[in-house]
Amino acid sequence: MNRPPHTQNLPEPSVIPQEGWHCSHFYYAFDRSAIRDIAAELLAAARDEFIGALAPSEEGPERLQISIVSGHKADFGLMIMDPNPLTIDRAHQRLLNTRLGATLTSTYSFVSVTEISEYVPTVEQYSARLVEDGEEEGSPAYEAKLNAYQQREPIMRKQRLTPDFPEWPATCFYPMNKSRIPDANWFMLEYPERNKLMAEHARSGMEFAGKVQQLITTSVGLDDWEWGVTLWARNPEYLKDTVYRMRFDEASAKYAEFGPFYTSYISTAAEVLSHCGI
Repeated sequence: MNRPPHTQNLPEPSVIPQEGWHCSHFYYAFDRSAIRDIAAELLAAARDEFIGALAPSEEGPERLQISIVSGHKADFGLMIMDPNPLTIDRAHQRLLNTRLGATLTSTYSFVSVTEISEYVPTVEQYSARLVEDGEEEGSPAYEAKLNAYQQREPIMRKQRLTPDFPEWPATCFYPMNKSRIPDANWFMLEYPERNKLMAEHARSGMEFAGKVQQLITTSVGLDDWEWGVTLWARNPEYLKDTVYRMRFDEASAKYAEFGPFYTSYISTAAEVLSHCGI
């Protein structure tokens, strides 16, 4: 069958992005009264089934990370990434279909996809930025900085689109929007102004290189908020420090709106059960 002319250059319909992965955050709480209804002789098997449901498998998602949530918002959380959103949801459904899964309440979820932000400079834009910052084009300092960025840029793209999860112990997730209120409407700013503000924001974040790793995923058109921010830290104090520092940037102080924060600590499925006394 011939395709209509206006669709001939479009990709075939698919749930898989042309670049990047889907990402979902899930948060759960155990219903202790329902767990008490499981016969004692069946609980060990139920525990094994729960652990097996979260174990890596060939049919499973590309990335799955488990964490114990601090506070009353949830008992534990999952961060799952894959090119196929149904593979992500199947991991969630597989967990719910276990015997312990029947005792879980889903307290929160967030759906997003990875992207390369429009504010991440190309090599050419980075070159122009160096000149704007006072570097002389062709000078040794200019060439050293440009060459370093050229080497980092492919790694940065990969980490934004198909990231590896760091094994650092502390993690934090929160959704956010850009403001639309009068006199602080992000979407009414011209791109050069937005780009300048985000460059300042990025420089603040770079102060925490080696301490905090960040992944921003977009949920525009997919969930209630516009972006999701996931932070991993070598120590939870760095989560506090980096968020506090970046709140003073104009892009955040004037134009950002934040949703609930979920702070958690990387663990295994077995550690979740032990920690929760299951």
